[in-house]
Amino acid sequence: MEKLKTYRSILEFNQEFGIHTPHPLIYVGKMEDAGSITIKGCYSFNFYAVYLKDDDSGVIKYGRNYYDYKSGTMLFFAPGQVVLEEESDAPNRGWILLFHQDLLHGTPLGSNLRRYTFFQYAVNEALHLSDDERGIITGCLRNLHMELSNTADDNSKALIISNLELLLNYCKRFYERQFVTRTQNNADFLSHFETLLDEYFSSGQLLEQGIPTVKSIAERMNLSANYLTDILRKHTGKSAQEHIQHKLVETAKNRLLSNPEQTVNEIAYDLGFEYPQYFCRLFKKRVGMSPNEFRTPK
Repeated sequence: MEKLKTYRSILEFNQEFGIHTPHPLIYVGKMEDAGSITIKGCYSFNFYAVYLKDDDSGVIKYGRNYYDYKSGTMLFFAPGQVVLEEESDAPNRGWILLFHQDLLHGTPLGSNLRRYTFFQYAVNEALHLSDDERGIITGCLRNLHMELSNTADDNSKALIISNLELLLNYCKRFYERQFVTRTQNNADFLSHFETLLDEYFSSGQLLEQGIPTVKSIAERMNLSANYLTDILRKHTGKSAQEHIQHKLVETAKNRLLSNPEQTVNEIAYDLGFEYPQYFCRLFKKRVGMSPNEFRTPK
């Protein structure tokens, strides 16, 4: 495997490409205006990174998937994510935003950063912008760039963070739009998810491998766990974990009524629970009564 290059700080990244660093915890600029930033090979960041591509060049590999850049595409990387970008003669064009989580310490955005689950998406789950959406995003980036270029005063940090939060909120909105507009793809995802879950429950894998995790199901669909959860929640109102729990409880109901000779503990073990009390707790939470109360109602 190609040697991994880790950018430990925004200053280190900027120094490699000869970029002035007005703020050590955040940078925003156009790739072509900063000496043509060209990041190739296997790399990761110790901070958050956002790309807005303005060209059709470049190929990235994330996990097992390759992704071709398209104009108007946004990519998001959380600290520690490893990316492999193939060599290309064409320079990168577009915007790049880098920010360190230390910038957000003590702020509401820092407390709520987990809401922006797209930082954990895979590259093939990129955000594809319409022309109007791209105009809004570039406007946010320009405002951030202008604020970072101004002389710092007592309002600088609040304005930087509020503009960053505005940008992330627009990205969240546009992803939700993408979940809705890609109807056929999303229907395929939902059908595939349900099929994999049915196969897992009917093939004996529960007893052999335990309760499936969201991550394990998502990997079989070539999706990230967060993307799968978000698309399910948008279309069904339930997360992937809630779908798995619903399947467990419905299967348990069927076994409780159709196999009266089996004890609750035996059913719990058959469903992949290592500890029966966890099964009983989940069942009561979802159904409103214990497994024994469900089996022998008053």
